[in-house]
Amino acid sequence: MNDKIRKRYNYWIEIGEYDLETARTMLRTGRLLYVGFMCQQSIEKMLKAYHWKAHGTEPPFLHNLRKLAEQSGLADQMDAEQRELLYKIDPMYIQSRYPDERRELAASITKEDCSRMLSGTEELTAWIKMK
Repeated sequence: MNDKIRKRYNYWIEIGEYDLETARTMLRTGRLLYVGFMCQQSIEKMLKAYHWKAHGTEPPFLHNLRKLAEQSGLADQMDAEQRELLYKIDPMYIQSRYPDERRELAASITKEDCSRMLSGTEELTAWIKMK
């Protein structure tokens, strides 16, 4: 890996880990709406780091986790549980940012949901980093 790619890879890994720690903090403090958002952000950034490492090019300017996984080449390597997690977490980017979706999500999300989402995100981000 050349220096430029290493710097970009490290950048995405660092902020992805920061977002994951933020998700943990949000769960501990009961700010449940942001747990999902930060999980989505962490996975997105790990996928972009992987894209740099695997392809040596700028990842696509997308937030859609499934498309990022496909374009990075990881989707085919994921098991059904990992793909299901992407499907569940993907909407958190939009739902937590816009008023109508935000109210609906806030009313429906539980601490147990967020705990499972965080646990899955921790496993998936570790798997992506291992790749």
